[in-house]
Amino acid sequence: MVKNCYIHIPFCNTICSYCDFCKQYYNKKKVKDYLKKLKEEIDNNYNNEPLETIYIGGGTPTSLSLEELTELFEITDSLNTKDNLEFTIEANIDSITKEKLLLMKEHKVNRLSIGIESINKNNLKFLNRKLDINETKEKIELIRSLGFNNINMDLIYALPIESKEDLLKDIDFLTSLNVEHISTYSLIIEDHTVLKINNVENIDDQLDEEMYNLIKKELEQKGYIHYEISNFSKPNYESKHNMCYWHNEEYYGFGLGAASYINNIRKTNTRSLTNYPNKYLEEEKVDESSKIEYEVILNLRLLEGIDLIRFKEKYNKDFNELFDYQELVNNNLLEIVNNHLRIKEEYLYVSNEIIVKLLQTRKEV
Repeated sequence: MVKNCYIHIPFCNTICSYCDFCKQYYNKKKVKDYLKKLKEEIDNNYNNEPLETIYIGGGTPTSLSLEELTELFEITDSLNTKDNLEFTIEANIDSITKEKLLLMKEHKVNRLSIGIESINKNNLKFLNRKLDINETKEKIELIRSLGFNNINMDLIYALPIESKEDLLKDIDFLTSLNVEHISTYSLIIEDHTVLKINNVENIDDQLDEEMYNLIKKELEQKGYIHYEISNFSKPNYESKHNMCYWHNEEYYGFGLGAASYINNIRKTNTRSLTNYPNKYLEEEKVDESSKIEYEVILNLRLLEGIDLIRFKEKYNKDFNELFDYQELVNNNLLEIVNNHLRIKEEYLYVSNEIIVKLLQTRKEV
């Protein structure tokens, strides 16, 4: 049964230089048309399963006006939800208002994911973002005063112009706000972004790894649990929605460019508002062999790794019947702890290489 739902709002007031997500500049007429099509897609595809998570991402969902957000929440109000619902919406500090927060609270939103990225002025200019530190502190106080107690903040690091000292200041600022969750992203220069067009190159791997380890050390010292390659949380504040991806569970994906995984079919919606919602960029039928491969790739992003008991319950096969991973254990790349096969923590930075090695040990059965 599907328990999770992602909804994409592609509109932004500004376009960041690194962003390759499905996005476009805010336009009132386009928003009106989009919300109408979004409702159509949900009405035609949602089967009324009781949801445990809803995640509204973007773009910048809070770039919508109060009236437009009201219309969006009228759509989400039609969804069947459980009492323990985690309902996240992405936001930028400059588009958060008391009125929007009250509206969110009225419509079950209980988790905010805020794009901070950096407090360094040069970094912000490089990323084409704006941020005022004092406004940020004031908005966090406002959010807290209205009863929100689950906040994520995003941090981007490994910028070509960034030093480790700059990164430490960013970490100190985020942790000073005592948020429950911090997501960290190493800057990757993606195709079709301003940075790529300007021929900006990624920093070297060694410095990237040093910054990764610095983040891990600092956040763990300040009480955050490193539970997924890029994510840290206070105890019991892991992202329930993202855990559905890493546990290879099925989920709805509604909106422009949104991905879904339903009935063993992975689909990605068109990025064209003209063609939305009736066309897909790609569609993949996932057989059991591919499903197991996804399971390995996604589970090993988590520090807990692959739950070998849950794996057997899910696929009716022992993991060691399918993969000959003992050599990777002998070489101290993988370890088994409490019936979980996981990547040793000191090798998380090169997790992709280890996952490839593990997949290559798959047996013919």
